Amino acid sequence: MSHKETAEQILDLIGGEKNIQNVIHCMTRLRFNLHDQKEAVQNKAKIEAVKGVMGVNVSGDQFQVIIGNDVPKVFTELKNIAHIPENNSGSSEGKKKGNVISRIFDVISGSFTPLLPAIAGAGMIKGILAILLALKLVSDTDQMYIILNAIGDGAFYFLPILLALSVAKKFGSNIYVAGAIATALLHPTMTTLLTSGDSISFLGLPVTAVTYSSSVIPILLAIWLTTYVERAVDKIIPSMFKLVFVPTITLLIMVPVTLVAVGPLGSIIGNWLSLGIGALFDHTGIFAGLILGGTFSLIIMTGMHYAFTPVVMNNLTTNGYDIILPAMLSANMAQAGATLAVGLRSKNKTFKSLAYSTSMTALMGVTEPAMYGVNMRLKRPFIGALIGGAVGGAFYTAVGVKYYILGGNVGLPGLTSFIGETFLLAVLGVPISFVAGTIATLILGFEDVENTSSDSEAVPQEDSKKETVSQEGSNAEVKREELASPIKGQVVPLNEVPDAVFSSETMGKGVAILPSEGKVVAPANGVVTTLFATKHAIGIKTEHGAEVLIHVGIDTVQLNGKHFTTHIEQDTTVKAGDLLVEFDIEAIKEAGYPIVTPVIVTNSADYTEVMTTASGNVERNDKILNLK
Repeated sequence: MSHKETAEQILDLIGGEKNIQNVIHCMTRLRFNLHDQKEAVQNKAKIEAVKGVMGVNVSGDQFQVIIGNDVPKVFTELKNIAHIPENNSGSSEGKKKGNVISRIFDVISGSFTPLLPAIAGAGMIKGILAILLALKLVSDTDQMYIILNAIGDGAFYFLPILLALSVAKKFGSNIYVAGAIATALLHPTMTTLLTSGDSISFLGLPVTAVTYSSSVIPILLAIWLTTYVERAVDKIIPSMFKLVFVPTITLLIMVPVTLVAVGPLGSIIGNWLSLGIGALFDHTGIFAGLILGGTFSLIIMTGMHYAFTPVVMNNLTTNGYDIILPAMLSANMAQAGATLAVGLRSKNKTFKSLAYSTSMTALMGVTEPAMYGVNMRLKRPFIGALIGGAVGGAFYTAVGVKYYILGGNVGLPGLTSFIGETFLLAVLGVPISFVAGTIATLILGFEDVENTSSDSEAVPQEDSKKETVSQEGSNAEVKREELASPIKGQVVPLNEVPDAVFSSETMGKGVAILPSEGKVVAPANGVVTTLFATKHAIGIKTEHGAEVLIHVGIDTVQLNGKHFTTHIEQDTTVKAGDLLVEFDIEAIKEAGYPIVTPVIVTNSADYTEVMTTASGNVERNDKILNLK
């Protein structure tokens, strides 16, 4: 499936382009702000079943679709087909739902995500320079060092300007007026005045000396307030004068208000947060690091880790170092370790390969593929990762590891951000967290992803005498039953299907049929829960609780329904053997698409066993799957 098709299916399932207020992406996720989340949440399982989607997460007002490394390509296709304007940020505050805390997290997350490339690049340059300086390969007086330092430091020094543009876009105000406010605060003359030590006032009002370079909270508050000022001014200025007078009045109001009130307030809030977290670590010691390291993966899942950014920036500006992000490093390394354990123990070659590759990705600081593709899917490895993160977090707190540069990556490439007096301890914490996550997962064990065998003897893999059947998340509604073949043809093991999503059992366990007749019938009594507009795939929930997906051919969605004829509608109640769909086998072959048809039990996790009970040629209504 192409990235365009992935984007099209996601767009359709979240309610179409009219339901999108705003969409951005980070390193692995599409982050949607929707007018109404109801339809998207209802379609969560369907979205997760889209090829190219690794998972779905809802955090406050944000509906997140986890894609992985290809997210920029899917995002580009999404923007092309949805025709979403660049300034479509869903700025109407009245449309926002959720409590105040979730909205704050949403604003911080949505504002910082677009800045990640600039911060990551600049941070890496600063880290490399720190290495060169520590090895005495350059001097801080060299012209080359000065130029490279400016490249690396520029994004952080002028962070309020970059953030002002992003926050304004998030709120729907004029991004260039917001940028002008930030540039005024960072103007050399203003900086000199604020650092002079003299008493400063504006129209008789006292101006507090605040350092705005590299700050976060003051500009967040300032641009938030600017949104309301700009709208109020816009309402009272006649149309012919708006271009000149709206920005003029907005600047004349907001720059002084920021200098007199908003900036000092933001600085105080930042200092209080930093002092509060510092006191927490000072008074609870190892316990604070253990809790933070053990829960950081959960925090990352919700997107709330962005809420730490203002505090981290304030710590770096005020103290010269931060003590929060070491816990994030330990959590990421533990995820990598837990995924490695899965790779070591899994007997499924495809899943073993997935585990090894996502473990490497997690080591590089991108943990979503490991978390959603492996650890959370198997449940116990995710718990093992949390334990490993807690061990690493406790170690980092006990030895006082410090983080010196906001590098945009908290993995092996980001170790340069720890260069300083505790650098070696930071490096030592990596194998401690990694090994702890690995060992914890090996001890806890997990139910392996089964290999589907052609001789119908697929047996769950045991893991170190651990219980092989996980009862977590079991569905009391499902009952033991047998499913009939919906198609006449030849039984094909699922691991031989030429599509990784099916062959790796990412969507569930089952079997495939190579059709000899172009008819699809119901495999059991139930209800048609899904009927794709392209007619190539049908979802049925049986009366005993099995959720069955019948996917006719591979990549046949691209035919847009051509060569398919449906005989039922969505929500139709059917009996075993009822005709669902007819398709032209030869025409589909001539179009270049494989006709092998996977029959998947998408809620396989609710069963202790999904066993193939047929081989060779089968007729429609012959029993092919036994669900226990």
